Amino acid sequence: QVQLVESGGGLVQPGGSLRLSCAASGSIVSINAMGWFRQAPGKQRELVAGIFSGGSTNYADSVKGRFTISRDSAKNTVYLQMNSLKPEDTAVYYCNADLLSRGSSGNFRRIYWGQGTQVTVSS
Repeated sequence: QVQLVESGGGLVQPGGSLRLSCAASGSIVSINAMGWFRQAPGKQRELVAGIFSGGSTNYADSVKGRFTISRDSAKNTVYLQMNSLKPEDTAVYYCNADLLSRGSSGNFRRIYWGQGTQVTVSS
């Protein structure tokens, strides 16, 4: 079994910063990619940023230059540093992992999701 546990959300004023963390634990063999998605009320879930096993990253156009995704491979943890936050960044942020895990009948690849953490940008 694999779990993703997120932390770091909260309320921040426009222009402020927050850092989200997501730690993956369990019977993990290898991680192909980890990322952050977000979902605002009444909107579809969208990709914010992703980081791949080789270290390459990608970002939504709306966060480029403001958000930075990074990882600590030894801890199976991914971070999202969010600077210059705007009210439109308000959403529930979800951690996502594409990984290979160990099962009773062998290894299998699956996508896992965290429980979500609320980020509210408001004055």
